[in-house]
Amino acid sequence: MAPGQRLARGVARMLRSMDHAVLTEFTPKRGLRVDVISLGPKGELWIIECKSCRADFASDRKWQGYLEWCDRYFWAVDADFPQELLPEQSGLILADPYGAEILRMSPETRLAGARRAKVTRDFARAAALRLQGSIDPLAFSGGVF
Repeated sequence: MAPGQRLARGVARMLRSMDHAVLTEFTPKRGLRVDVISLGPKGELWIIECKSCRADFASDRKWQGYLEWCDRYFWAVDADFPQELLPEQSGLILADPYGAEILRMSPETRLAGARRAKVTRDFARAAALRLQGSIDPLAFSGGVF
């Protein structure tokens, strides 16, 4: 498991403890793939980008494009990450493979209704397809039914 995936697992565990539904590697729009997206119990959408090192953060040129697809945006990093590199106007999560903790809550910028409906619908569809694929892998392999 790659370092970013280990952070995503810890973040997902924390979000589940907060009653959020979680997907990893979700595409809200063609050309954008977020590390973690969650759908909270009141319909709130959070995006979390997991950064394992300075170079990983420096190479991410798309993160500002994620802001228009969520109500709250967070960075998730491990204890060794130089946190001063991260923009202060976003949330901060300290994570490891086993859990995570919110160090700084992200400011809320509520999505417009139409955008929220689209992202929520896409989230539900992705979750259902992933579940079906885990139950019936042949349905996605081109196999004969």
